[in-house]
Amino acid sequence: MFGAVVVGIGTAGWVRIKDLLAPLPGSPAERLTVKGFISRRSLDPQQGVGQISVEDAVSREDIHVAFICTENVSHEDSIRTFLQAGKHVSVEYPMTLNFKAAVELYDLAQKKGLILHEEHIELLTEDYKQLKREVEGKTLQEGTLHFTGGALKPGFGFQAFSGIARLTWLVDLFGELSVTAATMEEDSGNSYSKMTAKLLTSENRPLTWIEERGPGLPRAKNISFRFDSCTMTQIPAAPRGTVGLFMQDLIHFSAKLAGQVSPEELKREKIRILHCLEVAERIKLLCQN
Repeated sequence: MFGAVVVGIGTAGWVRIKDLLAPLPGSPAERLTVKGFISRRSLDPQQGVGQISVEDAVSREDIHVAFICTENVSHEDSIRTFLQAGKHVSVEYPMTLNFKAAVELYDLAQKKGLILHEEHIELLTEDYKQLKREVEGKTLQEGTLHFTGGALKPGFGFQAFSGIARLTWLVDLFGELSVTAATMEEDSGNSYSKMTAKLLTSENRPLTWIEERGPGLPRAKNISFRFDSCTMTQIPAAPRGTVGLFMQDLIHFSAKLAGQVSPEELKREKIRILHCLEVAERIKLLCQN
């Protein structure tokens, strides 16, 4: 069994505790048991699980795993703290807010013989899986992914990082990308921002990624992908899955802990994650210049 601690008690942290308390029967997630949670606030027990300190979590021999569910700006320090203490880590995307730090953390995990897992529930949704099936085999000519959502809260980092789920979609669908241009429009008085990144696939097909945020904007992903055979302007509707997104991710992470994920798959995942972080950093630099 792997004893686990959950760091941060927002929505994701609460769901992590719920899933750890009732893992999918017969899945590798049954090998995890929650030992406590960490929060900056002093809280009553959550779902019957008690609060512990970071110092306790890193020193206790019955805690082997940390789930980091805090603001993006604090991910890097938390990951480093737990890896240095010899604990496996699962962290919400983005792992870090810069590429170099992510490389260092992966190196540290490898040196210590630990699993460092970045959660990507956006790849596990049924509508995304259906979109991927429909895109497969088609030759892209050009495309746009335009995300809208409410104003960003402090601590989420630059939009290319806070919105890296959408970039991950594009890389997973169309392969590695290069950045040709990026701009940022901002109206801080009205909490409005719009990042526009111009990307190229390895076949020199243009993609535009837009992250637009402001009060009252609906949370939506709008696509326009033109292929040699058709144009897709809507994400296909798909029935909701029977297993929750965080539970699917928990099972995937648990399979890594149990040695059930091939080295080739682990390598592919790491390459994709680092590539997305590198692209996000390039977009940030272009916007700031």
